[in-house]
Amino acid sequence: MFDIDVAAVLGDAGALADHIDGFRPRQQQQEMAEAVARAIDENQTLICEAGTGTGKTFAYLVPAILSGKKVVISTGTKNLQDQLFHRDLPVVRKALAVPVGVALLKGRANYLCWYRLKLTESEGQLASREMVDQLQRIRRWAGSSHNGDIAEVKAVSEDAPIWPYVTSTTDNCLGNDCPDFKECHVMKARREAQEADIVVINHHLLCADMVLQHGGFGELLPGANAYIIDEAHQLLEVASNFFGQTLSSRQLSELARDTINEFHQTASDTKALQTVAERLEYAARDLRLAMGSQAQRMPWLAAQQDEKLCDQLAYLRRVFDELIPLLEEGAQRSKGLENCHERAVALFHKLCLFDGEASPDNIYWLEIFSRSFALNCTPLEIAEPFQQRMQQERAAWVFTSATLAVNGGFEHFADRLGLKAPMTGCWQSPFDYPNHALLYVPTDLPQPNHPDYTRKIVEAALPVLAASEGRAFMLFTSHRALKQAAEMLEGEIDYPLLVQGSLPRSELLQRFRELGNAVLLGTGSFWEGVDVRGEALSCVIIDKLPFATPDDPVLTARLDAIRNKGGNPFMDHQVPTAVISLKQGAGRLIRDVDDYGVMMLCDPRLIDKPYGRVFLDSLPPMRRTRKLELVQRFYNYVKQQQDPGLGGQEASAG
Repeated sequence: MFDIDVAAVLGDAGALADHIDGFRPRQQQQEMAEAVARAIDENQTLICEAGTGTGKTFAYLVPAILSGKKVVISTGTKNLQDQLFHRDLPVVRKALAVPVGVALLKGRANYLCWYRLKLTESEGQLASREMVDQLQRIRRWAGSSHNGDIAEVKAVSEDAPIWPYVTSTTDNCLGNDCPDFKECHVMKARREAQEADIVVINHHLLCADMVLQHGGFGELLPGANAYIIDEAHQLLEVASNFFGQTLSSRQLSELARDTINEFHQTASDTKALQTVAERLEYAARDLRLAMGSQAQRMPWLAAQQDEKLCDQLAYLRRVFDELIPLLEEGAQRSKGLENCHERAVALFHKLCLFDGEASPDNIYWLEIFSRSFALNCTPLEIAEPFQQRMQQERAAWVFTSATLAVNGGFEHFADRLGLKAPMTGCWQSPFDYPNHALLYVPTDLPQPNHPDYTRKIVEAALPVLAASEGRAFMLFTSHRALKQAAEMLEGEIDYPLLVQGSLPRSELLQRFRELGNAVLLGTGSFWEGVDVRGEALSCVIIDKLPFATPDDPVLTARLDAIRNKGGNPFMDHQVPTAVISLKQGAGRLIRDVDDYGVMMLCDPRLIDKPYGRVFLDSLPPMRRTRKLELVQRFYNYVKQQQDPGLGGQEASAG
């Protein structure tokens, strides 16, 4: 298939070097591009890890564009999705001078829905003046938007409460029966995707398409010759959610609200419909109140022991028993009420999952948020449904990320997805880790379960922060530890202190870059997808190995399943998962060829537990020390514009 040598295209005399300022040929990038080209050409499955700086995006875009095939590229985050479509794809396409059609396709909740915008305007009942202002901004933007992507509305944050009122979901979309179907932004985006050669989507949409096809309802996405899954380490969790079933308080409230809206529009003579719909909204609210004030995740079996919760659940079922017949009768009046009836039946069936005999293939659990809840039925394993989807068509599959391998192998990832004998490749970062980075594991720290553990790591971090002159991320595995550390550091350091939760994530990162000497404290969302280049980030401190919470109901069920099959739950699942998370956190340190820094890992289990070697051997090849004075000398050498690798054998001492 390939008449062009993809490695040569990425070489020092290739098309990208000719057309992209500052392009640097990298052997790792060229080798990965060859592997991707082979997978696409032979309809093979490839799993590959490409370390930071490899340039994996260009390594798969070049063969994708040159293949002449239909290629779907899926990302883990909308940020990378937008970056691919708006920045990387245009650059590579222009350099290659290949006239391929490209399209960006997101989930329907990312597009303005004309019908729901008009419905919200006509209803005229919003909870706050702020929401009214947001609605007016959206209306002004809507008239000039070409594609209806709500990311264009910079004046309204992506988590603003107004969005569910002006976007649709799979539940409430009227489809072909919508009066605004011809102007539908979602359908326009899908038509463009059908016609394009390369379509950029995200994992949520990919998995949603898999579920729809598995259920026989048809495709969201165009059939493709190749699928490239970037940020593939996030796919497992996304797929687990989509292959399961969820009943949330939001679904119940939206059904109630939409039913009341339709009542006012087309069925105002059926007063009972409004009464029962309002009762549904109250039932969802009372059920949440019955769950207590603490946000948590718990097995459904344990939740059922609460008599008050069970009483509220029984009341919710009785409300559905009244609502469904009324909606069935009203469905003759409008497509909106017909849609509400279909949703009510579907939600009632989900509710029944938690009232019948439990399937051994599923995990039943409850997630409680500050003001909402979700009842979840999650598959114990996703390998079988994922493989069913992959085998429906003859296509190439490429799974890539900077963090997929554990100790150089891909068994953990491949087993979870049921991938049999895939092609594999692992390319280390081209950055000079041995001379630009130092791994520091302090001595004399207690075990992580010690009550003073957070205080001890803060004390150990203070001289490191002094040596690095701030310019640090402190990454924690829990919000509780973050809060404790923030209180301890207040007034103890001479550098600006930025704490997750005090500002939106994007604003914190912007301030961190602008200040140049700040210390930022973060948890989960700062462990990955954060790119700070240059001296502003010269130190990353991680409080402990990122093992998942042991009382998580999904994790507990999966560990029990591994144990029942004769496996070792800790080494077969918990360690590999934690290794990948740690690699994500460690990946924040060196983001460019001239970056340098110290990675401080505080957990003594790295040294005194046998499995610590798996973590250490999975990290980039940094020199290692347990001596604080070598950390201080590292930064002194950098400041003196001398060899940042400490020279000779000094960095490896101790």
